[in-house]
Amino acid sequence: MLTEKTLEKIQQIQKNYHSKKSAVMGALMAVQRDSGNNLTREDMEAVAEILEVNPVEVQAVAGFYTMYNWKKPVGRHHIEICWNLSCSLMGAEHLISHMEKKLGITLGETTADGMFTLSTAECLGSCGTAPMMQVGDDYYENLTVEKVDKILADLRASS
Repeated sequence: MLTEKTLEKIQQIQKNYHSKKSAVMGALMAVQRDSGNNLTREDMEAVAEILEVNPVEVQAVAGFYTMYNWKKPVGRHHIEICWNLSCSLMGAEHLISHMEKKLGITLGETTADGMFTLSTAECLGSCGTAPMMQVGDDYYENLTVEKVDKILADLRASS
């Protein structure tokens, strides 16, 4: 069940588009943000009903983009490390290894406290600033082990 606040956000998002179908991505993100960083099938069905779109189309959008978390729950901070060519050449694998040790998890896992989930992304479109990662809506670029440690500490402190 979507909250009144989420429904209002979806209505605002709809105003930016000529067709309701065009609001699917924004609506899914609004629901995900308001429901603990995860989507359920019920959430997607609610979005489909509100936007008068086939539920399969909404699920297809959620399945195509890595920013939607519905296949399995993720932590409060979903860390997606780019490991495409530029990032790999610039040390993404070393950073992944460092974060796995620092967080005590491996790729695809969530920390016991539910704070962090660590995963990879194919390309986040920031090849000129490799290696990089995305956490929620934020990009972190030109990463080093020291920068990663500070980012993790800041994220933990902000929670």
